[in-house]
Amino acid sequence: MKNLNRASVSHDDALVRELRTDPAFAAEYLQAAMEDTEEPAVLLIALRHVSEAYGMADVAKAAGIKRESLYRALSPKGNPTLKTLTAVLKAVGLRLAVAPGSSGQQPACA
Repeated sequence: MKNLNRASVSHDDALVRELRTDPAFAAEYLQAAMEDTEEPAVLLIALRHVSEAYGMADVAKAAGIKRESLYRALSPKGNPTLKTLTAVLKAVGLRLAVAPGSSGQQPACA
């Protein structure tokens, strides 16, 4: 008989645990979020999950940002500067990169 009183783990908690144990997954997770250009808040939420995985206080300290400011910047309505984004990525061992779009795609301004 199964133990029905077993504590369950929330999706966010399970995700943060996976991000903490697998840096390659964290990079893929952020890359996928960055590609969701329809909803920019997705990247902020993903970066917050990764920061939580590494410890918000530790990430804030390594990035040179107050912990409260980091929480605010990475909220769904946050508006972090490029400096903040790059500092947080560096603090978790990642970096911002640019790559060409899908093959054959023309720039919108051409």
